[in-house]
Amino acid sequence: MNPAEIDALVASAQAAKAAGQPISSLKEETVAAAPQARAPQLTDFEQTMLGTTEVPIGMLLDLTLPVSIELGRTSMTVQEILRLGRGSVIQLDRLAGEPIDIYVGDRRFAEGEVVVLGEHFGVRITRVLANPTASAAVNAA
Repeated sequence: MNPAEIDALVASAQAAKAAGQPISSLKEETVAAAPQARAPQLTDFEQTMLGTTEVPIGMLLDLTLPVSIELGRTSMTVQEILRLGRGSVIQLDRLAGEPIDIYVGDRRFAEGEVVVLGEHFGVRITRVLANPTASAAVNAA
């Protein structure tokens, strides 16, 4: 309602009160004068299922993905971590010569071995995993 309609309603209520009529009689007149709401008209959208749209592989070739190499893992108490300093050695759960894990994102992708390339470390891939998704679930357990 705009201010003019509110003023008219108040004036009608005051006139009805002065005439001795109940104010509830104004309710029917107000409802009849109010604009009627109507249901919105919605357009139909084409339904598509997720995953049905194929993305050309060429669009994905320039994406950069994080690759990380895991030599091994261990667990340490806070006290043990606080004792670490220069020259400290942390023992890992892998034996020397065992394959190391190669991750693309958070998925285990392959196994390899550490190599030295000049002054840098590198990794020679020895096995690409057939189903990286399944191996990530096994490794996380």
